[in-house]
Parts: sequence; structure tokens; C-alpha cells
Amino acid sequence: MRSVVSLHNAVFGSIETAGSWLLPALTRFVFAATLLMYFWVSGVTKLGDGVLGLFSPSMGAYAQIFPKQFEAVGYDVSQLGAFHWLVVMAGTWAEFILPLLLIIGLFTRLAALGMIGFVVVQSLTDIYGHNGTDPKTLGAWFDRFPDGIILDQRLLWVFLLSVLVIKGAGALSLDAVLRRKFAATDPA
Repeated sequence: MRSVVSLHNAVFGSIETAGSWLLPALTRFVFAATLLMYFWVSGVTKLGDGVLGLFSPSMGAYAQIFPKQFEAVGYDVSQLGAFHWLVVMAGTWAEFILPLLLIIGLFTRLAALGMIGFVVVQSLTDIYGHNGTDPKTLGAWFDRFPDGIILDQRLLWVFLLSVLVIKGAGALSLDAVLRRKFAATDPA
């Protein structure tokens, strides 16, 4: 029995040691493989025409982010204020910038926190703004169906992002490069 326990401890001790750099790298890979294009394509749908579209969101952006308010003003963007424009622009840019920061591992903990906030706001908008309350879309925790788009899938997204908040980007990241650079130049 001791040999089995020793073998177990040796094998999984090595895995635990490797996990400090492997887990963050795999988490960022899973994010890139499953969610990067989801967010970037969503961001593209919010851009206006041409280069200036970066600062002039599409009507679809307002419809996605402020569905009820946009409908209330007869789908006339000019009836919405600076607050609406600012929120739409921040949300659009966040869909490009935050995932990029996660992939390259730069300011990873802050980017992951930002993405968690983004997913929470996105989910609340889907529930209250787009009336995403039907059971198939909303889902339910602790049921036998793991495919609810809002509660089930987004809980997994938030968990994935939470790993990066807790562990950081790991050794294979720009955060690690910056940490080594500043440690080398730190006079203390």
C-alpha cells in the first residue's frame, strides 16, 4: 500500500508543480479556442462603416446593448444620449481589447475581471433587455440539462476567467516577461 501511495504522490506531485505554469496557459488556450472568435465577431457586428466605425457604432450595437431603450425611441440613434454612445463604445472595444489581453497574457488578472463583468452585464442584458427568460435559453443550475445558454454556459465562462484572476497568466505570458524585467531592475 505504501508503494501505491508513494507512486501516487510522486506522479501527482509533479503534476501539481507543473500546474502552476500549465493551468494558466491551458486556461488561456481554452479561452482562445472557444470564446475569442465569439467575442471578436460580436464586436465586429457593433462597428459602424469604414475606419471611423471604431467611433461610430452600428445601429445593431444599440439594438444589442440597449434593446428596449432603442425600441422606445423608434430605432433613432439620434434620440439616445452620450451615455448610450459611451456604453456602446466601451462594450464594443472591450470585446476586442479584453480577449486580446487574455490571449497574450498582459494585465491578465485585470482583463479577466473585466471579462467577468462583461459576461455578467451581457447576461443581464440578455435576460432583461432581450427577454431571455425561456427555460431553454436561460437554463437552470442543478438540473439535468447542461446546455442553458445563459446560466450554464456563462457560469463555465466565469469559472474559466476566475482561474486567470486567481492564478494570473502564468510563466508563458507578457505578464511574466514584465515581472522578470522589473524584478531585474528593482533596486530592493
